[in-house]
Amino acid sequence: MTARIFETTEVQEFLQTIAGIHNDGGNPRTKQIVHRIASDLFKTIEDLEITPDEYWAGVAYLNFLGARGEAGLLSPGLGIDRFLDMRMDAQDASAGVENGTPRTIEGPLYVAGAPVVHGHAKLDDGTDTDGHPLIMHGTVHGADGQPLPGVQVEVWHANTKGFYSHFDPTGEQQPFNMRRTIVTDAQGHYSFESIVPRGYGCPPDGATQALLNQLGRHGNRPAHIHFFVTAEGHRKLTTQINIDGDPLVYDDFAYATREGLVPALVERSDAQSQQAWGIKGPFAEITFDFHLSALIDGVDNQLVERPRASA
Repeated sequence: MTARIFETTEVQEFLQTIAGIHNDGGNPRTKQIVHRIASDLFKTIEDLEITPDEYWAGVAYLNFLGARGEAGLLSPGLGIDRFLDMRMDAQDASAGVENGTPRTIEGPLYVAGAPVVHGHAKLDDGTDTDGHPLIMHGTVHGADGQPLPGVQVEVWHANTKGFYSHFDPTGEQQPFNMRRTIVTDAQGHYSFESIVPRGYGCPPDGATQALLNQLGRHGNRPAHIHFFVTAEGHRKLTTQINIDGDPLVYDDFAYATREGLVPALVERSDAQSQQAWGIKGPFAEITFDFHLSALIDGVDNQLVERPRASA
């Protein structure tokens, strides 16, 4: 039997008590957020007639999610990370700000403190013998369109098993394998040698995949490479490129694919190219330029502070 009590004075006053609205102590912003979340949850329970069994199954799921440490994985899987980017895009559009290189989600697997190199970097340690050599290079441009020297290009990606160093369950990778901070040279150029990464899937026995199964969705990502690009006087760019030709490029469970972030992957087997990059045998090449945007009234209004791993 349906019972409608959400709009009653008793429930509305109860929600204010829960959130500490009338308490002197505490944080006003936290109170505002908790009041809204609790209100929306109460309303959802009533509108969808969620049973106590269903509610407690949800609580058990949250415990499972936390025990597996997968909240940062579920967030992009439910499109929340993408929604945050969509809001920042809309804010930029409203303010008349043009972005050269599109932003896209950071993901949960960044590690601070990668070794710093200038101009060119070797990312992989050579132990992933299944890897196909990759050269990626380009120029970082400032808001005025000119090349920018001294820019920090942080890059990280997975190996051919889809695992990242510091998060590899096999324990095979050394610290900071396939992670570097590259400082652009006097011409604004960066380049690195690595291997072509592969995509990964959510742990099949994990909390994220358990929910995706309920939604009839897969939990796989295409092969991709992450970047932070930081330059004085410019907004920090958080983005990633997908590897062209991956069958999941436009079917990413994390919704990170954007037009302009799928550069061509060109196979090189000629001796001249191999000699130019000092590589023996065929390799893949990606050319990609970054275009940064200026600070807004001296402020980086797209800088995101969040808990991140460090080593």
